[in-house]
Amino acid sequence: MTIEDGSSCRMSTDRKNNNVTAKYDGELGTVVFLHGFPEIWYSWRHQMLAVAAAGYRAVAPDWRGYGLSDQPPEPEAAEYDDLIEDLLAILDALAVPKAFLVAKDFGALVAYDFALCHPNRTCGVMGLGIPFGNDASSINTLPEGLYIFRWAQPGRAEADFGRYNIKRVVRTIYILFSKSEIPMAKEDQEIMDLADLSTPLPEWFTEEDLDVYSSLYEKSGFRYPLQMPYRSLHKRKPIGDAKFQVPVFVVMGEKDYVYKFPGVESAMKDGTMERHAPDMKITYIPEGSHFVQEQFPDYVNELLLAFLKDHPVDK
Repeated sequence: MTIEDGSSCRMSTDRKNNNVTAKYDGELGTVVFLHGFPEIWYSWRHQMLAVAAAGYRAVAPDWRGYGLSDQPPEPEAAEYDDLIEDLLAILDALAVPKAFLVAKDFGALVAYDFALCHPNRTCGVMGLGIPFGNDASSINTLPEGLYIFRWAQPGRAEADFGRYNIKRVVRTIYILFSKSEIPMAKEDQEIMDLADLSTPLPEWFTEEDLDVYSSLYEKSGFRYPLQMPYRSLHKRKPIGDAKFQVPVFVVMGEKDYVYKFPGVESAMKDGTMERHAPDMKITYIPEGSHFVQEQFPDYVNELLLAFLKDHPVDK
């Protein structure tokens, strides 16, 4: 887990758990950043520095089984609700009474559900790349070559990824997921076949960034990250009559492939989400991909800091 703050920072490394931490108090509150896949705590590097400089405490954990975090003893036994419990445990361990949640991809689902289940521990939610929605059944109308379906099959992604080294796998996924088309394989293809070495990385994602990601996945591997989310999210239980008691801010790149999933655009534009969140704001980034916080860090930081400023924490 990595923590940043605007004050002088004391960094320490817990050798047993291989976690990097820093200890201090943010004057204006705590912001917890929750990553998706194939991301890691490092994907929030730009936002952590920005909120710390503004006077907040920034916390970016690796989900259990990812990067610097310990591996669960039985990865295949993972349940979606484990993520809710882990987030609550992080706040308790850091003695944070309530926090802003800034989340991406499947991390946004956790943030939404946590805010609904624990509104007294949540100041507000900023979700990137995934709108709030209780019904994901429409995804089942897509072809079987969808990356989600392929990676949900035990052993299939392991065999696909296993043909290459970690760096090649992360490179390929970042290339595919930064495009506007949904990653979809043909019957005789695997997902890793959809990009080759001649395809350049996105200009906003450097070889140095790739090295950091790769080193973290070298430690954790992909066994648990494939279990969570791809083999566990179907167990997410809809929350009946979901009503947010905290502000919700959704940021979506218009070139994000997720925008093309059935029901996503309509959910964002027909007022569906506003019925669940009285204090709801939605912003679109015209050229934004699935990785807007890395692609347009200055713009996302501006949006994030404005959201935090508009919702000061009661002292």
